[in-house]
Amino acid sequence: MGSLHSKFIIIGAGLSGLTTAHYLLKNGEQDFQILEGRSQIGGRISTLNSIDLGATWLQSTHQHLQQLMIDVKLETFEQYNKDKSILVYSSMAPPHYFENNSNEPSALRVVDGSIALINALSDSFNDRITLNTKVISVSDKDEKLVLRTTNKTYSCEKLIITIPPKLAGAIIYEPNLPDNLIQAMAQTHTWMSNAIKIGLTFKTPFWRNNGFSGTIISQISPVVELYDHCNKNQTVFGLMGFVNEVLRDASFEDRKKQILAYLEKNLGPEVRDYIHYHEKDWSIDAYTSNEHLKSVYMSPRYGNPLFQQFYLQQKMLFSGTETSQIHGGYMEGAVYSGINAVNKLLKE
Repeated sequence: MGSLHSKFIIIGAGLSGLTTAHYLLKNGEQDFQILEGRSQIGGRISTLNSIDLGATWLQSTHQHLQQLMIDVKLETFEQYNKDKSILVYSSMAPPHYFENNSNEPSALRVVDGSIALINALSDSFNDRITLNTKVISVSDKDEKLVLRTTNKTYSCEKLIITIPPKLAGAIIYEPNLPDNLIQAMAQTHTWMSNAIKIGLTFKTPFWRNNGFSGTIISQISPVVELYDHCNKNQTVFGLMGFVNEVLRDASFEDRKKQILAYLEKNLGPEVRDYIHYHEKDWSIDAYTSNEHLKSVYMSPRYGNPLFQQFYLQQKMLFSGTETSQIHGGYMEGAVYSGINAVNKLLKE
């Protein structure tokens, strides 16, 4: 059986891949396929019971993302940060309370969760997304690229790889990619790959009622960051945050026990009366992280210039937030990389 052919193939149905497809469509290009290894779309965007367990925030300066949201008719709302926030800086000292400057712009969230952006983008080309399809090899053959996957063989004129560079490095390329590119792929940190996120929902926003913003910051505690995560319509009341990586090797039960005890100590016994408790460790997500996990405590460097070039006889391009030369590691970086990829493809 021959390969399934498309003019464009996009590897990865995360925000970058879907943005690429969106702008291809806007420019009149309809001959494309998206191949996704996971059983669902979204990549590192994951929303469960209104809790964003992946990418969550955008800023007012993230103009490409905001324009994309206008295109797909989505709205944002401000992250709640009123009243007292908590800083825990020592296990030997009481917590420090502070209030955020109301004159400073707040981070923004997507109405109905970040997954709303994924769903809105994919709505017009769902039939061109193939799930549970991992790309094993990419071969340059004559005037096309041939992709061997876990299911079928595909071919295309142009290929856009939007998965994290470290994971893209596990694909077999024929002929081999340049050594400096292989090294850059291996050394580029994967955004979110170290994160353990938690989310809890409640019947009421009890912390607000008690004069707290829901924000707790601490580098020495079971939860290093916690934030209010109520939805815009005030129908779901939640808290969401990042778990200290030292708890990664603890059992789920032990980790949960320590987290709840810590939150109860700082926000009150109402923490125990949760409706949902969710946890997502991105380090064990095979399509985000790998066995070469390494914690990065300084801002990682993204946007290596090597990712801006075409490879395999001008047929293959890398994209994704790690490749973006502006706002790498943010949703804005993913969107910018998708727009950048389309601009390059259509100039060819």
